[in-house]
Amino acid sequence: MNFSAPDDAVTREQLAWELAELFNELSIEHVNKMLAENVPLEVLRFATGYGDDFSEVHGLDEGVRCQLPNLLVLGYLLRVLEERLLEDGSE
Repeated sequence: MNFSAPDDAVTREQLAWELAELFNELSIEHVNKMLAENVPLEVLRFATGYGDDFSEVHGLDEGVRCQLPNLLVLGYLLRVLEERLLEDGSE
C-alpha cells in the first residue's frame, strides 16, 4: 500500500527505518514507558504467544525466538504510527 502524499512526505520505508533507529537509541525505561502508553496488554501477550508458536513450528533457534515478539510489536507500533499520521494529514 502506498501513501498518496507530497514529494517531501516520508515514505513507509523511511518511517520504518526512523522508528527502528529511534528504538536503538532509547533506554529500557523509555521503551517500557512507550509500550505501556501505546500497546495494549493483549497485543503484547499475542506477540509473545505467536512468536513462541511460530518459532516452535518452524524450528527457529533461541536467539530468533527471543527477538520475534519484539519484531511483531515493532510492526504493530509502526502501523499505529502510520494510522496516526494519516489521521493528522486528513485534518
